[in-house]
Amino acid sequence: MGYEPVKVKGERVWRTYNGGGMIGCLHGKEMTEDGHFPEEWMYSVTRAINAGREELTEGLCLIDDDSGTALKQLIEKEPRAMLGKDHVEKWGMTPGVLIKIIDSLERLTVQVHPDKQMAEKLFHSRFGKTECWHILGTRKGLKDTPCIYLGFKEGITKQDWISCFESQDYDRMLSLLNRIEVEEGETYLVRGGVPHAIGPGCMMIEIQEPTDFTIRVEKVTPSGFEIDDRMCHQGLGFQKMFDCFTYTGKNEEQMRKESCIRAEELAWSGGKRYRLVGYKNTPCFQMEKLEIDSSCEMEGEGVFCCLYVLSGKGTLRTDTGNYRIGAGAQFFVPAESGKYRIGTEDFRPVILLKLYGPE
Repeated sequence: MGYEPVKVKGERVWRTYNGGGMIGCLHGKEMTEDGHFPEEWMYSVTRAINAGREELTEGLCLIDDDSGTALKQLIEKEPRAMLGKDHVEKWGMTPGVLIKIIDSLERLTVQVHPDKQMAEKLFHSRFGKTECWHILGTRKGLKDTPCIYLGFKEGITKQDWISCFESQDYDRMLSLLNRIEVEEGETYLVRGGVPHAIGPGCMMIEIQEPTDFTIRVEKVTPSGFEIDDRMCHQGLGFQKMFDCFTYTGKNEEQMRKESCIRAEELAWSGGKRYRLVGYKNTPCFQMEKLEIDSSCEMEGEGVFCCLYVLSGKGTLRTDTGNYRIGAGAQFFVPAESGKYRIGTEDFRPVILLKLYGPE
């Protein structure tokens, strides 16, 4: 049986914060209304965790055809061909990664995700939620300059943080974190255990470990939405949830140096190729940016990858068919995929992200 890239559809997912209006622009459409669907999950076999919406199956992506088949079903039917023999032996029938577009109109609540060790201890999961943000763009005309809050400042103790939570003093919470202004093209690694918040006006690709364990310390979002207690502590309770934080402080310069990853240009015959985050930074995932000048040929590499088109128009050709591609096009490339060719048109490059699962 031959295997080829599979075109998939993104899944808009409900969250507690507002945004999402700019996601339509990524798909070559006009800006849409902001609301509580500020994220698009891509290539996802992970269910979203939303209190009060447990009856809904949110977050699972479908193949982009009329069959209604989920990517999860396709992977579970042919796991070795889809994910790769070595991957399945190590990680099982899961890609081990979750990829999202995030578009924040408002600041997200201050939160943390467990690292692998704490996820195993508290959630009995082999995956934590280390993540990486690649800034696609920022909104103009907002009151606040687009920024992120990342990591405790020096000298912050667990009791300081618990005290902030008990008083729900949001201004003080933010004052204990490093505020970093961001620009398009930057990439930040956010390790499990590091407290953080995405500021207003940030649009990004997030690649992360495949869980939705989010510990929130604010009970009300900046726009006034009240968050269910379980959405805050994820079933751990308000005492145990503080074990998920790493209380190691750094100043802004140290945090930026540690977390902001400089793109590395790689040799490639198809055009320009950059590694945005690699296995030397984290074993959890890898992300590259490709700028295809006219055409290039690729194939499965024994491991799967995901392709997301940022800009440009062209065609992805396989042995059995052709796909028109443009901004927002998404493909899952099986580990055992045969050769496929991407060609451009209008003398403009096709720029895409190539995303990989765990090492």
